[in-house]
Amino acid sequence: MTDKIRTVGVLGAGTMGHGIAEVAALAGFEVVIYDVQQSFLESGLDKVRWSVSKLVEKGSVTADRGAEITGRIRPTLDLAKVATADLIIEAVPEELSIKKEVFGKLDKLGTGALLASNTSTIPITEIAAATSRPESFIGLHFFNPPVLMPLVEITRGDRTSQQTVDSARAFARELGKQVVMCNKDVPGFIVNRVLGPLINEACWVVGRGQATIEGVDSAAVYKVGLPMGLFELADYTGIDVLYNAADAVRARDPSSIPGAPLLREKFQQGKLGRKTGEGFYAWPAGARPTIPKEAAQKVDPLLFFSVGVNAAAWLLRNGVCSKEDLDLSVKLGLGFPEGILQMADKWGIDRVIISLREKQEHYGPDYAPDPLLAEMVRRGQTGISSGRGFYDYTGSEKKMEEIMIRKTPPIARIILNRPHRLNAITPKMVEELEAAARDVSEDGSIRVVIVTGEGSKAFSAGADVTSFGFGSPSRAFDLSRRMFEVFTAFERMSKPVIAAIDGYAFGGGCELALACDFRLTSKSSQMGLTETNLGIIPGAGGTQRLMKLVGLSKAKEMIYFGARLSADEALAAGLVDRVFANEEFQARVDEFAGRLAKRAPLSLKFAKHSLSLASQLPTDLAQYFEADSFALLLTTQDASEGITSFLSKKEPEFKGE
Repeated sequence: MTDKIRTVGVLGAGTMGHGIAEVAALAGFEVVIYDVQQSFLESGLDKVRWSVSKLVEKGSVTADRGAEITGRIRPTLDLAKVATADLIIEAVPEELSIKKEVFGKLDKLGTGALLASNTSTIPITEIAAATSRPESFIGLHFFNPPVLMPLVEITRGDRTSQQTVDSARAFARELGKQVVMCNKDVPGFIVNRVLGPLINEACWVVGRGQATIEGVDSAAVYKVGLPMGLFELADYTGIDVLYNAADAVRARDPSSIPGAPLLREKFQQGKLGRKTGEGFYAWPAGARPTIPKEAAQKVDPLLFFSVGVNAAAWLLRNGVCSKEDLDLSVKLGLGFPEGILQMADKWGIDRVIISLREKQEHYGPDYAPDPLLAEMVRRGQTGISSGRGFYDYTGSEKKMEEIMIRKTPPIARIILNRPHRLNAITPKMVEELEAAARDVSEDGSIRVVIVTGEGSKAFSAGADVTSFGFGSPSRAFDLSRRMFEVFTAFERMSKPVIAAIDGYAFGGGCELALACDFRLTSKSSQMGLTETNLGIIPGAGGTQRLMKLVGLSKAKEMIYFGARLSADEALAAGLVDRVFANEEFQARVDEFAGRLAKRAPLSLKFAKHSLSLASQLPTDLAQYFEADSFALLLTTQDASEGITSFLSKKEPEFKGE
């Protein structure tokens, strides 16, 4: 636990307040939660108890630990009891006057706490003005629901000290959250600075008759890969929340695109989305709307996404955040399958500018392309097609229907690309994995292969059972063997294969990871062979590979109980090889792969085959292969290079010859 923060005060027991209190209690902090009415406190605590009970039901925590967690949260109507906390997080209604009032009262109580606001839009500096300690004030924006959403957006006010920033970042990481930094106190910060213009433009597009609500959402889901449509997201979030947030941004930034009448009409009519039963869609009993795939046929996503890209470019040009934090924000905060800048690189920056200039010509100067985009096009940095955009693409990328192969020699990535379905494995994906394995095996420029999942929610949550159409036992047998044989292609590949697991790796996804040489995971990942929870067993080699990896007894326990192991539990069991901090995961995987790629390719090839045979053949027979390999390798140029470099005390440069 952080050295200075032991007790957390939460102001407000509403949706965000009780969620933040639960997250802090889960991490071991003592929590004091304040509200102005006893009924508000009771309602918030009831929701915490319900949420914790669900964690107990799923086996994520024991019943005793669940009771301990709820016992750490103490409700109060007395603000003075919150003032003694080490960190105080405000989660009252999103109105500046209310926030300033509560912090003004705290200031008079003489609190020495680190002060934070969960505001999603209002500049931190404006709220901090109500205190005498603005250097100790910071933005800690959690996402709804705080218990499930992995992101915290930290915003530095104009007078926030570096010590406060460091303490807030350490606290958020203590909660197991990934952190992005908003370095300038702009209204809307990072996520809402992108989301607000995006949804507003979607409303304008519908209002102008350029597309229907269903057409926009269908394009967002089926062409872009978002987990839900933009209008569906607006309904889910609350139209009032989005309207007020956009209003707060426009009040402080007059150059913003005017608000669309469609959004204002829904707000004024009280049709606020899921919580009122109607918004852009009807929500009978909370059921999600049906979005027809065919509605997207004539809708170009750039019709509305170009404005989101423009907003993202503004954030970068003004130094509000890094490009990595910007893309991580929309992936973790909004569930985008990839970052908005990565999307722009795929669409082409030149196409983004064409879309914006058409809007500028017809609807006014507020749509003018950001100077950063214009400069990128002038330099020929138009994205993947030119080899460089917001990111460098000096390698190559091949996109199939459900996977991607991205090569940046000497490393290739095979990316499971169904993020909207948690990268669940289908027959089509199995077919494409086989082709990808063959492709990277035959490519002499590739020395290491990384298998990973698109997005940050899942490596692969398992097989998409409904897509297989198992039918008869005979067909089910054949499909099981088919998956095993394709996964075995990775196991037998003559190059090291790394499973980079960021998120869920269950069932078939875990079985694919087991066929790789190494399993590297992010701290928040979970994995396991969970098939017995469905009344079946692993069918793609899981029982065989798991037993060899963790031993018979542990394999039985994991499979019999269908266990979902945390990253640390998987490491302790021997299921994974490394666990990296969430925010460092990609960099550490790249580092690991880079070190492997510098090793002698022929040595790795024969070492891999020798180790594989050792688990299948009697020792004497396997050692014959080892001895033959040893003798053969001594005749190679790589062996000469390795021995010479060792004697000369220099780094060898192996060429695989």
